[in-house]
Amino acid sequence: MKKHLLLTTAAAVLMTLGAQSAMAQNLAIVNGKAVPKARLELLTQQVAKSGKPITPEMQAQIREEVITREVFVQEAEKQGLATTDDFKGQMELARQSIMIRALFADYQAKNPVTDADMKVEYDKFAAANGGKEYKVSHILVDKEADAIAIIASLKKGGKFADIAKKQSKDTGSGAKGGELDWANPSSYVPEFSEALLKLSKGQTSDTPVKSQFGFHIIRIDDIRNAELPAYEQVKPQIAQQMEQQKLATFQQELRAKAKVE
Repeated sequence: MKKHLLLTTAAAVLMTLGAQSAMAQNLAIVNGKAVPKARLELLTQQVAKSGKPITPEMQAQIREEVITREVFVQEAEKQGLATTDDFKGQMELARQSIMIRALFADYQAKNPVTDADMKVEYDKFAAANGGKEYKVSHILVDKEADAIAIIASLKKGGKFADIAKKQSKDTGSGAKGGELDWANPSSYVPEFSEALLKLSKGQTSDTPVKSQFGFHIIRIDDIRNAELPAYEQVKPQIAQQMEQQKLATFQQELRAKAKVE
């Protein structure tokens, strides 16, 4: 009798420990079905990635969300929605999306952009955008005759800014008296660049400059050495751009190698 009692007690203890172990692994039991804590951890990671702080209040909301989802899923399964063609189709699309994200994340982890790569890219940028920057004003019109007339008016003392506001069809710069932002000559169309490089500070073109946009009258307001951002300032942007370029190349290579019949 005593031995039987000990066995019964031991069994009860083991059952209690087993239940406690199961509860330690599970977030809750909903309608008799265990909800694993792994779901809570996964959803918490997703919320954290979105930039939201995981406060005790947020943690409680996430827990409630996981449990509520289980309630809804159980009801959907009870109604047989998991066997519908629409559900199966959407599940396949979701599976593909998850697999593709995992593939791209794995590629980027195995093919990181190095600091040396970024420095080379920055040096290319600096070489292309270094040198001189020009503060330019211009007046843009459709007809060469109008441009010639404006040049003549300027030579007689006409105000560049006033004429730009009234006649320039580049309304953006025209509203500012023809002023353009500081820029490297390579930022403009070739005809415009070639013309401004022939001018000195304070000089206005004495012949119309034709481009695809019409006829320009160009004035150089100021010249300075290019002010490029330091490497460390633009490093995050360079990294992002190069990561996107590498990933795009990887995607294109996979698509090109695929045998599609």
